[in-house]
Amino acid sequence: MVPAAGRSRRFSTGRVVGVLFLLGAWDSVSALISYEIPEERAKGFRVGNVVVDLGLDLSSLVERRLFVASGTGRRFFEVNRETGEMFVKERLDREELCGTLPSCTVTLELLMEKPLELQWVEVVIQDVNDNDPSFPTNGMKLEISEAMAPGARFPLESAHDPDVGINSLQTYELSVNEHFILSVQTREDGSKYAELVLEEALDREQERTLQLVLTAVDGGTPARSARLPILITVLDANDNTPQFNHSLYRARVREDAAPGTPVVQVHATDLDEGPNGEVIYSFGSHNRARVRDLFSLDLVTGMLTVRGRLDFDDTKLYEIYIQAKDKGPNSEGAHCKVLVEVIDVNDNAPEIVITSVYSPVPEDALPGTVVALFSVTDLDSGDNGLVKCEIPSGLPFSLTSSLKNYFTLTTSASLDREAVPEYNISITARDAGSPPLSTVTTLRVQVSDINDNPPQASKPSYDVYVEENNLAGIAILNLSVWDPDAPNNARLSFSLLDRGHQTGLVGRYFTLHPDSGVLSVLVPLDYEDQREFELTALVSDGGNPPLSTNISVNVFVIDCNDNAPQILYPRPGRSSTQTLPRGSGASHLLTRVVGWDADAGHNAWLSYSLLGASNQSLFMVGLRTGEVSTTRPVQDIDPAWHKLEILVKDNGAPPLSTTVTLTVSVTEVFPDAKVEFPSGSAPQEQNKNLTFYLLLSVILVSVGFAVTVLGVIIFRVYKWRKSRNLYSSSATSLYRTPGTSLHVDAVRGGLMSPHLYHQVYLTTDSRRSDLLLKKPCAPSPMGSLQNTLRSCDPAFYRQVLGAESAPPDQQAPPNTDWRFSQAQRPGTSGSQNGDEGGTWPNNQFDTEMLQAMILASANEAADGSSTLGGGAGTMGLSARYGPQFTLQHVPDYRQNVYIPGSTATLANAAGKRDGKAPAGGNGNKKKSGKKEKK
Repeated sequence: MVPAAGRSRRFSTGRVVGVLFLLGAWDSVSALISYEIPEERAKGFRVGNVVVDLGLDLSSLVERRLFVASGTGRRFFEVNRETGEMFVKERLDREELCGTLPSCTVTLELLMEKPLELQWVEVVIQDVNDNDPSFPTNGMKLEISEAMAPGARFPLESAHDPDVGINSLQTYELSVNEHFILSVQTREDGSKYAELVLEEALDREQERTLQLVLTAVDGGTPARSARLPILITVLDANDNTPQFNHSLYRARVREDAAPGTPVVQVHATDLDEGPNGEVIYSFGSHNRARVRDLFSLDLVTGMLTVRGRLDFDDTKLYEIYIQAKDKGPNSEGAHCKVLVEVIDVNDNAPEIVITSVYSPVPEDALPGTVVALFSVTDLDSGDNGLVKCEIPSGLPFSLTSSLKNYFTLTTSASLDREAVPEYNISITARDAGSPPLSTVTTLRVQVSDINDNPPQASKPSYDVYVEENNLAGIAILNLSVWDPDAPNNARLSFSLLDRGHQTGLVGRYFTLHPDSGVLSVLVPLDYEDQREFELTALVSDGGNPPLSTNISVNVFVIDCNDNAPQILYPRPGRSSTQTLPRGSGASHLLTRVVGWDADAGHNAWLSYSLLGASNQSLFMVGLRTGEVSTTRPVQDIDPAWHKLEILVKDNGAPPLSTTVTLTVSVTEVFPDAKVEFPSGSAPQEQNKNLTFYLLLSVILVSVGFAVTVLGVIIFRVYKWRKSRNLYSSSATSLYRTPGTSLHVDAVRGGLMSPHLYHQVYLTTDSRRSDLLLKKPCAPSPMGSLQNTLRSCDPAFYRQVLGAESAPPDQQAPPNTDWRFSQAQRPGTSGSQNGDEGGTWPNNQFDTEMLQAMILASANEAADGSSTLGGGAGTMGLSARYGPQFTLQHVPDYRQNVYIPGSTATLANAAGKRDGKAPAGGNGNKKKSGKKEKK
């Protein structure tokens, strides 16, 4: 299709002359569109809008980096990414680009990224008449014998016009004369040449020379022309001309033929004798200029040989004109044509052009990631122009081709930067010629790093031994850690984790340099305070997200002899006087010095020695035991007081020591004392058992304390569970005064769901008594009290509304043998009055007051502010109404419990305590504090 603009003006803009062809592409279907523009257009000349013609998205051109690539190496065209217009960038000379080819087409490649897309555009360069025809010489001379018969033809110099088509050389014109006419001939390639035809015989005597003008005219508008003067000299007659064996010769020659290679030999004969019959060969006037450069002709033999380097890609067929003349005077030449076909050989190696390279490639790139795009061209034809590309085996890359002469380099396996940081990929392009030619191009592909390796330590844990009393800030360990990732991801940072049973100690004693990983001690360590530290060093890299490694560091403190022995017994600061009975024998144990050293190991080994004494011969000290004893019997002449100075020394280097002073008083021994302790064994035995008794006392006290604490905890938990079970049965509890026939505490929960309501009877001490299930009450807790009581047990109905009231469905009365004792009968102000029948007082005020007190106590128990047993035998009443209201004013409900549906009774609580079986009890019993649900 031709746009409207192209129809109105022939060369105003480029014309779209092609149609879209499906070619296939990487990510989309490529298209081919053609434009036609005239040559010699100025820079900036608009060719066409490729965005509109190809149906591209104008807004994405800048982002997709649209650019124009040309196989010629020069960029004659460019595309404006903002408008999509393609314009001329450099001057276009059709003759320079395509020479004499009839069609001049420049193929452009429009490449776009994201995704990678290739579009093909052909620009046909139209010829304009910008070149004049030209002759190879400024003038031409012809010698024609007068004997030449009319009709003889004489080839003239051919004009050359670089233009093509209608603008090329179209015809020749000859100046007006009487003897010659002009014959214009057409070669096989369509070019024109002129021949001078003798129309009338020449007469040398009349006219020895002729001046003619040959004009070459092209077909342009306006037409251009060239003039060639022709000087014709009329010669004397040589009536025989050479004759060729063939008017047309054909030959084939390889394009790689070396200079001097024979092509063909032409042969012509002349019937004349002597010099008029000797033939000389030469190139005709119609040959192109390059023919004389590429071929040579032997003047005598007529052998045509190769002179220059042939190129099949430049010219595939040569048309050579050869003429033959004799040596006679007025020699006339004969002409023949030689067609030389150039045979293509594989003389062009493939050429690799890298279009784009995606480098560096992340090491986590998926297989199939495009790394590079390149094209391969071969100027040869046929099999010699078929090219295959390959890369060395063993690489994680592969080559694929989706378009002719275009290849993509993609990843075929996972990459590992730590193993191979970069690849130098040798791409070999080899054609199918014989022998094949190849080209090797090295492509460098770098692999970018990702943080896929955590820090690695030379050892997973370290044991460090540090002597106590070290200098503050001294370095004790340098962690050896490295990361095989790239420098950014391999930047390590160190820190200490404060966790475990030593939380809080790590930061106080140690510090870890965040960059170098040097572990230092902040303060001097003390073996006696802390002997071992368990540290955890966290090593993180600089990746995103960072990877880390934990390293365990165990710091062991080495003991130094920095503590002098301490005296435990006798205690320092207190006077220690030991008594020594006079008359004691040798080896009498006076006392024992007990020392202790805070150090460990050899530094804590203690030795005892007698440093000084008023009588060195009387006393001795055990070296290891510290026992002070006599070396001989005590004599009467020995003084009464002795002062001993004992040295206690450890085994450190250097050793440290402490002294203790003992005062020994020699006492007189009386006979009765000796009778009591004849051998002095009792005090010695007492001293020996002192340690045992002390240990036993400590153990007993500890056990007793633990048992007491455990008992208190169990008791508290037990009380809490009982109170919780009691109060969790309902949010509110109502206690009603029993009627004449039933003396029980009645409790009805009011917060449970309707189907779980029950009539419950509890004794006064309901925390430790049984629970009896009667029957469900009214289904709705929101109903009136009257309706609720009517639906409950008749005895409970009478209990709440009075002894005289009775529900519609009358229940059998309880056993009349159930009576209260005189002390159990209720009354006001501690009154013990009442009849023996065990009925409640008839005084309505007393009854209502007693009911109110019971209800108030029950509400207090439900609210948690009081307990049912707030005081011994008070039911919590005395705390609210005074001490006069005790259980003596309330019947003891534990003695009599009515069993619904039966006339049987249970024995009183005293009977239970005595182990007596109940008189009758078919009722269902439940432990107190638990609820029965239906």
